[in-house]
Amino acid sequence: MFASDDPAAVLTGLLQAADDLDWEAVRDRLADEVRTDYSELFGGEAETLSADELVKRWRGLLPGFDATQHLLGTGLVEEREGGLVLRTHVRAYHYIDGAEGGPVWGVHGHYVVPLERTPSGWKIAGITLRLFHQEGNTVLPALAGERAATSPRAARPHP
Repeated sequence: MFASDDPAAVLTGLLQAADDLDWEAVRDRLADEVRTDYSELFGGEAETLSADELVKRWRGLLPGFDATQHLLGTGLVEEREGGLVLRTHVRAYHYIDGAEGGPVWGVHGHYVVPLERTPSGWKIAGITLRLFHQEGNTVLPALAGERAATSPRAARPHP
C-alpha cells in the first residue's frame, strides 16, 4: 500500500501508475470519492465518482493508446480546511502508432488537485484540468476507447 506525506508524490505516483496501467497503484492513491472536472477538455460537467468507477473509466481508455506520458511541473501546495490543494502544470502525451490524422494527441494545462488526509497518508479527492491548449490528433481518445479492451498493452504486466 502506498503512503506518503508528500502531496506532489501522490499525484506523480498516480500519473506514473496510470501510464504503466498499474490499476492497483492508481486506486491506492485515490480517496474513496473523487470529484473530476475535465469539462474544459471534453465538455460536459464536473462529477463526483467512486474511485473504483474512475479507475474503470480510465481502464476503458488508457490501454487503447500505444503509450501515454504525463509530465508535471513543480507543484504548489496550499492548505485548505480539511486538506490540501496541489496546483501544477501538466503536459500529457498520448500515442497510437499509424493513426490516421497523426499518432500524437497532446494536452497542456494546469491541474488543481485537492487531497485529503487518511490514516495511510494523502489521497487525491479531486482532479480539475484547466486546459491551456491541445495539439495533434484530437480523434485519438475515441480511437483509444475502441481499442482499449483488445489492446495488447492492456494484457501486459506493469513494470
